[in-house]
Amino acid sequence: TNELTIQFPNKSLLLAVFAACVGGTFQYGYNISVINSPTMYVQDFINQTWANRYQSDISKDALTLLWSTIVSIFTLGGLVGVSIGGTLSIKLGRKRTLLTNNLFSLMAALLMGLSSSAGLFELLIIGRFLSGINAGIALSVQPLYLGEIAPTALRGAMGMGTSIFITGGILTGQVMGLKEVLGKREYWPILLSTTGIPAILQLLILPWFPESPRYLFIDKGDDEACKKALRQLHGAEDCHAALEDITKEKNNLAGFQAKKPWELFADRSLRWQLLTIILLNMAQQLNGINAIYFYADYVFKQSGIPDDKIPYATVGTGACECITALTCGLLIEYLGRKVLITGGYFLMSICCILFTLTLTFQVVEQTWPVFFLFFLSTLFTQSSRPAAFIISGSVNWLSFFFVGLVFPFIIIGLQQYCFLVFLVVCSLVGLYIFLVVPETKNKTFVEIQNDFQSSKNVKLGNSDGAGTILLSTSI
Repeated sequence: TNELTIQFPNKSLLLAVFAACVGGTFQYGYNISVINSPTMYVQDFINQTWANRYQSDISKDALTLLWSTIVSIFTLGGLVGVSIGGTLSIKLGRKRTLLTNNLFSLMAALLMGLSSSAGLFELLIIGRFLSGINAGIALSVQPLYLGEIAPTALRGAMGMGTSIFITGGILTGQVMGLKEVLGKREYWPILLSTTGIPAILQLLILPWFPESPRYLFIDKGDDEACKKALRQLHGAEDCHAALEDITKEKNNLAGFQAKKPWELFADRSLRWQLLTIILLNMAQQLNGINAIYFYADYVFKQSGIPDDKIPYATVGTGACECITALTCGLLIEYLGRKVLITGGYFLMSICCILFTLTLTFQVVEQTWPVFFLFFLSTLFTQSSRPAAFIISGSVNWLSFFFVGLVFPFIIIGLQQYCFLVFLVVCSLVGLYIFLVVPETKNKTFVEIQNDFQSSKNVKLGNSDGAGTILLSTSI
């Protein structure tokens, strides 16, 4: 529509998005990739520390166990973080939770940076666990904050900040791990401690921006603070429509209190939304992208790329994902969320086929386009949103842990056909979204919930109701 083509976010809103993302999901992406580069150096440090401590070399199995613990405990920290993120976002507010969350990141940076000089590899385990808690809280609260500060017409584009900064963090971690930057043996403690830099940036920038207007108006009942926040984020001209939208949502929630996660499962009106977020968060981890990052060495070696060029090929992969996320951010309000995410999963299905052919015939494939659109914040109203983020985040982190644990065995069992598993996941999820999930573009939170509640049947066909076919369901 004409409204979408002429509306742009003001500078204050863009800076607020940057401040929220740089200390949040950017760190999540950074911590996923930064640990890969110093693998050999950290393992040598563990071996040397063990020998100094016990006067004997560590066994290969014990070394592998310690290293896998350092890597994977990040996901367990994330599970802890996401389980407390929703509660903190209600008690402290979205903004204060994000600011407080930086303490975990700063402590992690300090511990990992001191691990080598202190001769304690245990500090790496504790530091990675704290980084995981930071990431878990950020992934549950930051999209909540972004979804609530953005105007309805720009919510999708602002929400894409989550995906853009995750991919930007992954790419930055890969670049920082190159030998030309901090990838040399003597620099690995500094490399791991750089996770504290985004936290410091957020602590310096985010305090200048307001709390979520929805949180101020609906949860705290502070009308004046809400209006002031809307004027700063949306501008004086556009704040009236946003206030009207928030007021409508508050009236719709009159008498309702913020729900606990288990209460959502008992609410029949939210079952389709819950099923949707559970499937999407499982699919985010089970679509194969993290398997590519975890086992990039195996993939690129099988493709015939020389060992000394693999780090640069990995950076190229991260750059492709970052460019794709930026492109989606530009297209989201034009094409809509549903079109992008459905098309993304079908494209990933094609990529899984190409991946299988690549590993089978030893053909070098240069790009792996990946789309993922995180639009959970648009599917729930204020009383259900924090609990929904706890559920979705828990599913996401458990799936993350599952992929890292199981994929090596899938490789052993299926070898070059290992990505056919992800082909099935991507195809089924793409089909589900196409058939079941309504478009959320340019709709208020109340309108989206009404779309889910409008019928106990799943609508298939045109969104305007013309020529629709109704599929009866027992859910």
